[in-house]
Amino acid sequence: MNPPKPVLAGELVLPSKGAPLFVIAGPCVIESAAHALETAEAVAAIVRARGLPLVFKSSYDKANRSSGKSFRGIGMEKGLAALAEVRRKVRVPVLTDVHLPDEAKAAAEAVDVLQIPAFLCRQTDLLVACGETGRCVNVKKGQFLSPAEMGGALEKVRATGNSNVLVTERGTFFGYGRLVVDFSALPDLRAHGAPCVFDATHSVQRPGALGDRTGGDRERVPYLARAAVAAGFDGLFLEVHPDPDRAPSDGPNMVRLDALGALLDECVAIARALRRT
Repeated sequence: MNPPKPVLAGELVLPSKGAPLFVIAGPCVIESAAHALETAEAVAAIVRARGLPLVFKSSYDKANRSSGKSFRGIGMEKGLAALAEVRRKVRVPVLTDVHLPDEAKAAAEAVDVLQIPAFLCRQTDLLVACGETGRCVNVKKGQFLSPAEMGGALEKVRATGNSNVLVTERGTFFGYGRLVVDFSALPDLRAHGAPCVFDATHSVQRPGALGDRTGGDRERVPYLARAAVAAGFDGLFLEVHPDPDRAPSDGPNMVRLDALGALLDECVAIARALRRT
């Protein structure tokens, strides 16, 4: 497989020369400014200790929820202010989901990476609006698409003149309530020319399994993360939380903060072993 053309996330080059992989990590949704900052500082310390580039992720709004009563975040204004504070104080690039075209410009002023949620990966107006900001755009593969079908989404962003595009695999629907990952399809994803990220936490979701909430199995995350690194993905996307069982969103599939270091150690060892073969 040909290596991807590097992209810029703020001042960070992804993939970064000399680093075996890069990491996008943080809690699903911003719960408060203090929680976001505290978690970002902890995640950054863990990732930096392993010499890996980090993009901190959390979202000011999570519009795709199982129930209309579910917690969505602290709102755009407060959420973007919290992310801007993380970027300033922790000195890392930050990422947030964007759901509507008219939010892209404001989000781009506060963050370094705009993320297209998987369910919205074919929404032309959203892809174009995010691309036009000039910020790095991470397009998550829809659960209903094959990796080979993601080229159109990436080209919509690139057509704006913005070549800073990442593509993230997060599993494919397999019947009702389950997702599967086809690692043999990485060459199809790689063929689109963008750095390829593997979302090991959303890939263990079980949509609708808890009735008014999405279920998941965080115990399976290490298996998929290790496999993704062995397959050749450039980066890992990991939702991380200090206490996932109390998290208001995506708790069942998020990695515990105190387990992140050990997981990254395993993945780094695999990546470095591959470089020697």
